[in-house]
Amino acid sequence: MGTLNPLSPGWLTPALSYLMACAGAALGLRCTLRGVAARGAARRNWLVTAAAAIGSGIWTMHFVAMFGFTVDGTELRYDVPLTVLSLLVAVLVTGLGLTVVCYGAHRGLALLAGGVTTGLGVAAMHYLGMAAVRMHGALRYDAGTVALSVLVAVGAATAALWAAVTIRNVYAAGAAALAMGLAVSCMHYTGMAAVHVRLEPTRAGLGGAGPMEFVFPLAVGLGSFLFLASAFVALSPTAQERAGYREAGELAIEEFPAATARPEPEPELEPEPGDGREPSGPARPAAERYGADHHERAA
Repeated sequence: MGTLNPLSPGWLTPALSYLMACAGAALGLRCTLRGVAARGAARRNWLVTAAAAIGSGIWTMHFVAMFGFTVDGTELRYDVPLTVLSLLVAVLVTGLGLTVVCYGAHRGLALLAGGVTTGLGVAAMHYLGMAAVRMHGALRYDAGTVALSVLVAVGAATAALWAAVTIRNVYAAGAAALAMGLAVSCMHYTGMAAVHVRLEPTRAGLGGAGPMEFVFPLAVGLGSFLFLASAFVALSPTAQERAGYREAGELAIEEFPAATARPEPEPELEPEPGDGREPSGPARPAAERYGADHHERAA
């Protein structure tokens, strides 16, 4: 049996992995909240972003935590296709769960179905990631602990989806993200507690890529995506704010012509009979006026 060290660098990797899980959860909950308030293509786009945020956050949490996982007597490497597949599973299944919840007719049943689907997807991501590990030995799992980790994943996913579609307060959403990050971390380390390693010494080389060759750059890229997307979502206006901007713009457009319109000229009054004034009319030519004046003087 190989000796497992799930916390070989100390508490650095658990703390960083928890931070990644919280960042993905916070961004995902925020995007889901925007999606619930939106309609049509905007709702779809927000839900896709939420699925990418939550799925990549969970995946990044898993592999950052795996940097602290060592086995005495063997090197650890990762199968690239299986590692990428685990990321795709996390994103796609999270998106499926969000779709079920946001478009379901019955909120309670939709939450249950979405939570089970997303939780099983998170567990599948975890164990696919473990299956991608290459070492001079084989991994064995305790069935009872595996079942417990799946239950934790389902419970965490259901609670997160409930928070995503129910909580409207920013501070409550932040607390929900912290709780979700804790639940995902608990699921990961519960699953790691189920692992047993049986070493098989051999001279054959290990396939796959080393953690610093593939997993670390991908994790850094996804972490950067989470923080940049969080900044973008935080700065983008909500649907209510955009509606307020449109309303303010329409009011300004309506008031602008009234403020800049020139006053209409007052109509010239007709002279009353006997007041000695001639009625206004079109101006006479200068020659005609000169002839009339000369005729009056000659008379």
